[in-house]
Amino acid sequence: MAERAHYPDGAPCWPELTTNDLAGATRFYQRVFDWSCEDLGRHLWHYTLCRIGEAPVAALTPPAVGMEGVAPAWTTYLATSDIEASVVRVEANGGKLVVLPTALPGYARFALAADPDGAPFGLWQAAGHAGAALVGEPGAMCWAEVHSRNPMAADGFYEALFGYEREQQGDGVDFDYVLMKIRGTAVCGRLRMPYEAAGEVPHWLVHFTVADCEETTARVVRAGGEVLISPFEMRETLVAYAADPSGARFAVCQGGG
Repeated sequence: MAERAHYPDGAPCWPELTTNDLAGATRFYQRVFDWSCEDLGRHLWHYTLCRIGEAPVAALTPPAVGMEGVAPAWTTYLATSDIEASVVRVEANGGKLVVLPTALPGYARFALAADPDGAPFGLWQAAGHAGAALVGEPGAMCWAEVHSRNPMAADGFYEALFGYEREQQGDGVDFDYVLMKIRGTAVCGRLRMPYEAAGEVPHWLVHFTVADCEETTARVVRAGGEVLISPFEMRETLVAYAADPSGARFAVCQGGG
């Protein structure tokens, strides 16, 4: 298994779903990914930890007080070794700080932000919990990418935030995709949202590895979710986009990310 105990600054390290229907989301993702889920409510605010075996791979949580009307969504957390410096760079480069650095006792300090295009994301400074302890295995995160309407602004913002090296994919016109790298290794991506996605808002999309993309999309439907884009080939990987019953979007990948 691809076990992880550390993430470099800027690498997606932890996926977390915020939902108004915690019980329903727990049932859905257990059916789709075979996760075991533990409600840590006796210690935290009904924070549900999702595992494959003993390895934590994701979390489900209700919205914070005062944010109950926010649409359910997956948040991609990016690792940082200095969350205070990171939030300063967020605001200095046109982003918006949504939640100040906050302690998740025994796990991390986290903050929530939005890039200049409005795409929400998180910052995660480990304090006993580096993030997903397993990657690239069925049910675990394998990739994350930001879908942006203003790719030049997004590229400049994330480069200033984490010093990513950029590698252009496609022609930058009909298909504009950038791999964001740390010391030569691609850790996440940026996609210019296609014109036909006019009704969508900029967002980060988390991808989970599955053994069989077709079988997993069938599970999504049986569990009450929706397949938004049927399996397609992307960088030698079979990918599908889906949404859970509350509308939170995610992707599944057969063959990695």
